[in-house]
Amino acid sequence: MLFRRILPIPMTLLVLGLAAAAAEATPVSRSGNLVGADGTTLGKVTVTEAPHGVLLRLSVEGLMPGWHGLHFHEKADCEAPGFKSAGSHVHAATPVVHGLMNPEANDDGDLPNLYVGADGTAMVELYSTLVSMQGAGGRPALLDADGSAVVIHANPDDYMSQPIGGAGDRVACAPIK
Repeated sequence: MLFRRILPIPMTLLVLGLAAAAAEATPVSRSGNLVGADGTTLGKVTVTEAPHGVLLRLSVEGLMPGWHGLHFHEKADCEAPGFKSAGSHVHAATPVVHGLMNPEANDDGDLPNLYVGADGTAMVELYSTLVSMQGAGGRPALLDADGSAVVIHANPDDYMSQPIGGAGDRVACAPIK
């Protein structure tokens, strides 16, 4: 009889402990709408913390077909013309050297190019070990005091040229905060 009276209490504590652990293990995730230069919503971006970086999911429509540069920018501000208010690429070190293929690079905002199909749409899921949501592992934090943005450029990034790989104008922007 004593066993029956004690058993429910530890089971309750175990269940509460598992629920608390699950709540702590939920990764930080933020979403933002991708807007075009004319202010129309073109798609959505979700960035989720992972153990050694971030997972980015992006869906977009209404872009020119072909390859486009894709970067994390310093500020969650997509208001100024040409999205200049989003600032430069996210980076921890200065001077900033751009390019995923550049052996001297330290531009943590660099991402692989995005391919947009003939119908103007694209979906991508990619992983970056160069940043984190909250500054884990010494990587720049996307959720710092002014947030960050995901920016799509008009042209592909050549992964070497300074300062932005020849990616050209900013054609879509999503604030991450």
